[in-house]
Amino acid sequence: MGLITFILFGFVVGLIARAIMPGRQSMGIVATALLGIAGSFVGGLLGSLIHRGRNIFDLHTSGIIGSIIGALIVMFLVGLTGRGRRAMT
Repeated sequence: MGLITFILFGFVVGLIARAIMPGRQSMGIVATALLGIAGSFVGGLLGSLIHRGRNIFDLHTSGIIGSIIGALIVMFLVGLTGRGRRAMT
């Protein structure tokens, strides 16, 4: 998968994850793409642990679903750390 395709895929995954996650997420286009890319990596890593022998960077249906789940996990964890920081100001 090329770099541009990976970034576009990450952006789409980030948009889907933001649409699924309840609440307001104030992030721009770049942050959404980075969220999707991180989610794709987390989802691919979890998928490769479940299905041994598959490459993390292969594109398949379970990888797309895993990428969305991974992006939701990343967004949840970032939301947890962001709330503690916001309460201090």
